[in-house]
Amino acid sequence: MSVRAKKRFGQNFLKNIHVIDKILAAADLQIDEQVMEIGPGLGALTDRLLQAEVKLCAVEVDTDLIAMLQERNNPRLTVVEGDVLRLNWSHLLSTTPCKLVANLPYNISSQVLFKVLDHREMFSRMVLMFQKEVGDRLLASAGSRDYGILSVLMQTWYEVRRVAQVGPGSFSPPPKVDSVVLQFLPLPETRFTIDDEEVYRKFVRGAFTQRRKTLRNSLMASGWSAAVIDAMLSAEGIDPQRRGETLQLEEFARLSRFLTHNKA
Repeated sequence: MSVRAKKRFGQNFLKNIHVIDKILAAADLQIDEQVMEIGPGLGALTDRLLQAEVKLCAVEVDTDLIAMLQERNNPRLTVVEGDVLRLNWSHLLSTTPCKLVANLPYNISSQVLFKVLDHREMFSRMVLMFQKEVGDRLLASAGSRDYGILSVLMQTWYEVRRVAQVGPGSFSPPPKVDSVVLQFLPLPETRFTIDDEEVYRKFVRGAFTQRRKTLRNSLMASGWSAAVIDAMLSAEGIDPQRRGETLQLEEFARLSRFLTHNKA
C-alpha cells in the first residue's frame, strides 16, 4: 500500500537511518521494557524499536497508516488508533514507567508536552523529535527570546539535552524547517522547591501571558490582585518593571511559593 503524507496530520516521515540510530542510543532501550511511540508514520522508527525487543505501544490517528502498521503482525506491537491528545494515557500501557520515543507530529508537539507534564509518572525517559524552533524554546535560558512557558516547565522537571540536529532531507516529504532530537531525563526532584504545582504552573503561564508587558501587569491580567502581586514583588525583592522572560527558574519557584501561601 502506498501512503502519501497528509498535511492535516503534520506528517513528515523520518527515513534517515543515522538519525534513528542516535534516537535509539539516547533512548537506552532494554529488552522487554515498555515503550510508547506517538505518530509512527510509515514505521521506520517503529521497526527499529521492535528490533530492540521492546513492548511497543504505537499511537496513530491516520487509518491508512494503522493498516500498514498492523500488517507487521508483531506480538510485541500494540497499535492504538486515535488522537493522542484525546486518549486516556493512563489506559494506554500495560506497565509503567515506560519510555516515550517519537518523531512527533510538529503540529501537536507542544500540546503533547503539556500532556506529558500531566502524566510525568508514566515516563522514565523521553527522546523526541521537534521542529528546531520548538527545540530552541525547550533548551532556552532566561533572558532569551526563545524562553517561555515550556522552557520553564520542562526544565523544572527534566534535564533536557540536545541529541542531534536534523535537516529536511532526513524526511519524506522534506519539511521546510530544520528539526532537532531532544532527550528528557526526569529529575529526582524539582530543581527548586514548589509547594503547589497548580499555583506554580498558573504563575508560569501568567508571567508569559503578555510578553511585552511587565511581570506585574501580566500577572494582573491572569487574575491575581494588584495587592498580592505588589506584596510578592516587594517581599521577594523583584523589580515590578521586569518581564517574565527575565526570571530564572529559582525565581519562578520562589515567587510561586509566596503566591501559594498568600492567595487572597
